[in-house]
Amino acid sequence: MADQPLLNTYGRLPIVFDHGQGPWLYDEDGNRYLDTFCGIAVTGLGHAHPAVTQAIQEQAARLMHCSNLFHSTTQQTLARKLCDISGMDGVFFANSGAEANECAIKLARLYGHNRGIHSPAIIVMDRSFHGRTLATLTATGNRRVQAGFEPLVSGFVRAPFNDLDAFDAIARSNPNVVAVLVEPVQGEGGVNVADPIWLQGIREVCDHHGWLMMLDEIQTGNGRSGHHFAYQAYGVTPDVVTLAKGLGNGFPIGACLARGDAARTFQPGHHGSTFGGNPLACAAAMAVIETLEKDNLLARARSLAERMRSRLEAAFDGADYVRDIRGLGLMIGIELTSPCAELVPLAKTQGLLLNVTADRVIRLLPPLTLTDDEADTMIDQVIRILRLYAGDDRDLPRHGQPQPPKTP
Repeated sequence: MADQPLLNTYGRLPIVFDHGQGPWLYDEDGNRYLDTFCGIAVTGLGHAHPAVTQAIQEQAARLMHCSNLFHSTTQQTLARKLCDISGMDGVFFANSGAEANECAIKLARLYGHNRGIHSPAIIVMDRSFHGRTLATLTATGNRRVQAGFEPLVSGFVRAPFNDLDAFDAIARSNPNVVAVLVEPVQGEGGVNVADPIWLQGIREVCDHHGWLMMLDEIQTGNGRSGHHFAYQAYGVTPDVVTLAKGLGNGFPIGACLARGDAARTFQPGHHGSTFGGNPLACAAAMAVIETLEKDNLLARARSLAERMRSRLEAAFDGADYVRDIRGLGLMIGIELTSPCAELVPLAKTQGLLLNVTADRVIRLLPPLTLTDDEADTMIDQVIRILRLYAGDDRDLPRHGQPQPPKTP
């Protein structure tokens, strides 16, 4: 595996996956692993979901690509559906979350220039993550991922997350601000959940100054919060919202949605994408949305989240190595008191795929399609691995034994 012809951009585990089914991934030898983070919030319906598979197969036999110089039925259908469920007026389709955020950044700058602001600025948050392109990397609030890629892009103002006083101070002192870009839950930053009063306060400040409130829902969207969009749980409506990850359940697609003046900002020639919104991607996304609604998975995500978090909280009550358990819907963070990257390879030896972010936060992003038994097994194995790692010799969960190799 060390000699694979790939650029050295990922610290990969020594494992090669062959196929998946539901919450399980299978390696080349048929060993199965319980996937707790869905390829980082991507396969929200689980691996190889039959509705998505069927939609891709049928669309591939009809039309895979059509230039955006023309209309396509599938793209129009998906755009209408996204606007219906979001309260937005229009959509630009891209291929990833970074591209969707690039679109939002360009839209905000053009919006500012149209208002006579020659150096428009966007407020972004500490500990945020918005992508790996130069603009989205600059918007990201993590110096470690920016290092070595200077000069970065100008036009961003940094603010602390969940601090309304600091936000108000920036609003009073910076006349060039035209927009705010924020994640309702900071995934890469450690599953930091926005305070409702803070997010509602941002909406009020944006309304007062005529700024665009832009929400990055790359991770929180597509049902993961227990709603189509996390902002629907906060009682606010943004001017711009970005989506990707779970929208295609593994097929690449991103979207930047806008309403009001923001939706009228772009004109032909201002932005584009060769592959964005191709019929194949749109068919996959429509299958995802239809499945979320048909199978009542938004309510299911909320009930699963309550079940899983309550069991975690009970298991680690009084554990001095667990600092906090938090999240929104099926976006759950277990923050430890010290860095815990070693948990990832340890869990892998026990048939469990774990993700650690912000050095010390176990980030759980399970499929919305888990059965109760699968959810219990997943949480019990997480509890078991974490107790073993911490040397906690309390009774281990009954579901927590390693799974034997098994091919479907």
